[in-house]
Amino acid sequence: MAKEPRRGPYICGIDAALDVVSGKWKGLILWELDAHRVRRFSELRRGLTGVSEKMLTQHLREMETDGLVHRKVHAEVPPRVEYSLTEHGRTLNHALGPLGVWGTERIRREGHEAVDVRETAHD
Repeated sequence: MAKEPRRGPYICGIDAALDVVSGKWKGLILWELDAHRVRRFSELRRGLTGVSEKMLTQHLREMETDGLVHRKVHAEVPPRVEYSLTEHGRTLNHALGPLGVWGTERIRREGHEAVDVRETAHD
């Protein structure tokens, strides 16, 4: 079951922003869709190592409700469903860019291991 959007009251803008990106996979879904523009469900799942089908479905539904992701169903047999970022989703992904830079610096500074995703990397 998808969570209902919190819709405030919010303490500040960061509170409102974190409300729509809460969850382990949402930031990575944004990243994957930004890198590839359009992805089918199975392509997203392969690109997000470790995500379960249930969790990916839940997050995609929440992100669609929040206006971040567009879901397009093609009238074919079998049906083909594609996901892409909305303009609202692209602006959120752009806003998260500095956070990603901060996180990359933290990985380096703390000596943490990072997964090599050169074939899909983008900044």
